Amino acid sequence: MKFDTQHHFSGPVSVFQVSRLPETARPVGYAALIDAFDLQVPLPLILCAIGPKHKVYEQDGWRIYTPRHEPTATLEGHLTFALKYEGLDLLVLKRLFCALAPTDLETIIKAKPNSSYMRRIWFLYEWLLGKKLDIPDAKTGTYAEIVDPKLQCVVKGVTSTRHRVHNNLPGTAAFCPMVRKTKELEQFIEQKLDEQAHAVIGKISSSVLARTAAFLLLKDSKSSYAIEGEAPPQDRIQRWGKAIGEAGKHPLDDAEFRRLQTIVIGKDNRFVKMGLRKEGGFIGEHDRDSRLPLPDHISARHQDLPVLLGGLIAFEHDYANELDPVIAAAILAFGFVYIHPFEDGNGRIHRYLIHHVLSARGFSPAGLVFPVSAAILDRIEDYRHVLESYSARLLPLIEWKPTAKMNIEVLNDTGDFYRYFDATPHAEFLFECVQRTIEHDLPEEAAFLERYDLFRTRVEAIAEMPASMIDLLFNFLKQNQGQLSKRARRTEFSMLTEEEVSAFEALYQELF
Repeated sequence: MKFDTQHHFSGPVSVFQVSRLPETARPVGYAALIDAFDLQVPLPLILCAIGPKHKVYEQDGWRIYTPRHEPTATLEGHLTFALKYEGLDLLVLKRLFCALAPTDLETIIKAKPNSSYMRRIWFLYEWLLGKKLDIPDAKTGTYAEIVDPKLQCVVKGVTSTRHRVHNNLPGTAAFCPMVRKTKELEQFIEQKLDEQAHAVIGKISSSVLARTAAFLLLKDSKSSYAIEGEAPPQDRIQRWGKAIGEAGKHPLDDAEFRRLQTIVIGKDNRFVKMGLRKEGGFIGEHDRDSRLPLPDHISARHQDLPVLLGGLIAFEHDYANELDPVIAAAILAFGFVYIHPFEDGNGRIHRYLIHHVLSARGFSPAGLVFPVSAAILDRIEDYRHVLESYSARLLPLIEWKPTAKMNIEVLNDTGDFYRYFDATPHAEFLFECVQRTIEHDLPEEAAFLERYDLFRTRVEAIAEMPASMIDLLFNFLKQNQGQLSKRARRTEFSMLTEEEVSAFEALYQELF
């Protein structure tokens, strides 16, 4: 495809596709490229345009730049703007490279062989497409970083002498979500939440800490099932809790994923085909009358699963250790749940992967599980909103038809949608959940157990009774706002005197 470099890009607009701009402005960078080449991609979360004012501002998903930022209305101009101000959107770039003739890129790269932006584009073309452009190896030019570390999260990476660039991408071409360096993420990282967690447990006695850890583990396991709308028997909850407690001990591979699915599903797997899906998959409902699928999210095609899961495993082995642990956990866990490789069990394994990274990196104290699932359950609408921050933008781009089994068959090539996405909202959300567990759940549960121990000791000083009766007494008081009900006083606790009952009620009020 040969295109007109001067007349391919639109002028100022007030509406871009379905997005209204804060003011009439000229789309630039990725927005201009998506429009000019009709790229079928989810729109980036932040789009850029040039407005008439001499002030840069952000509003309604748009960042409006000043006239002095305006690039030349050419392929080179908009690519340079995107790399300079927006960072890398690997999905947009790959779809753009597929839409261009190789000679279109070869021309602009050869015209400016020393340009760091052009050498980065050259590298990204060959890395994303696995094809070489007809350009001799670079001989001059300062080595350039592929990802601008001021804009997005990076790893140490390796050097490419052919392009004279440093490849600091946080993944392989098979799986490489990106995370933008937002103010919120920078603030979370500066808080050093892992150090805060170690400081909190340093103030808790070993006996209370052990019970706190056991309670939080059970709480997380129960919550993970509750998120899925399930209430399984206690043995399944405990079995999954045991698996979470061992998170981080085994590196991820195909066998480990199969093991986790077996634990989630349990012995009765008669109605679930174990292992990677052999057909399409979606999250959603069926129409009550026609039984046709009504998807909210469409999973990766089953044909793409081995490569996608291989890329995800490579990310965990080779790249996750160089990123902030919470950011790495968000990329791995949300990448997995979007791919949705299994018929069942994906949601719980998705949340297990959060524990896996935090534990393997030593972020969560040894023997302690942050009840992230409980934090998610309490913020279930926010959780859904984060999941939909990508899946809702993805859904209109997937072509599918219903199958005879009322499943779906994806008709277009969607693999790249699951390889390259903006995981920034997911990382911010996960940081919020981890912060809550460290600042509230962990100290509050420990404080509760310390108060309960004091309650039990002081009850025993008033009346000798077994631990099980003290538990029952506490639960009755808790259920009735600190008052022992008439029924309890007539039955289980009929032998207590009025003075003892009054003392227990006063004790509960004092401590709880």
